Amino acid sequence: KYSLKPVASKLSELLGGKDVKFLDDCVGDEVESAVSSASNGQIILLENLRFHVEEEGKGKNAEGEKVKAEAKDVESFRAGLTKLGDVYVNDAFGTAHRAHSSMVGVKLDQRAAGFLMKKELDFFAKVLESPERPFLAILGGAKISDKIQLIENMLDKVDSIVIGGGMAFTFKKTLEGVKV
Repeated sequence: KYSLKPVASKLSELLGGKDVKFLDDCVGDEVESAVSSASNGQIILLENLRFHVEEEGKGKNAEGEKVKAEAKDVESFRAGLTKLGDVYVNDAFGTAHRAHSSMVGVKLDQRAAGFLMKKELDFFAKVLESPERPFLAILGGAKISDKIQLIENMLDKVDSIVIGGGMAFTFKKTLEGVKV
């Protein structure tokens, strides 16, 4: 359902017809062989990492039951990803905070932020250094404990903070005695 296979042809088109080789997996002997024997300038697109429970550490099996990845399997998955490259470039700002294998488990010495990541970070730096007023921050998410430091850091920078999502229930319970 979430295969990256259709992306290969679109990527090829965007690159002016350059051949993009799609692999049906993202780790394993066949992937390592294809990557190590790639010709100079060849583009290889790997299958979606999220098809492996080891990417997020948990997921659902074919029957829809919740499963948790074994620590040894997560380490093996991360090692498999690490074998594939010499440089790690993270351009996924929206998922950079997650403790997924592709975010924290690729152990390459050379690491960099991609262009989109830089653009997002530059935008946030500008907004926080000299925001247009009034400056309203809207925070969402489930775990208030993950956001306390962010809220404290923003208090002297913003005019107002709106808290929504699952976090709002913590405040409703504390301030209004609402049962959650």
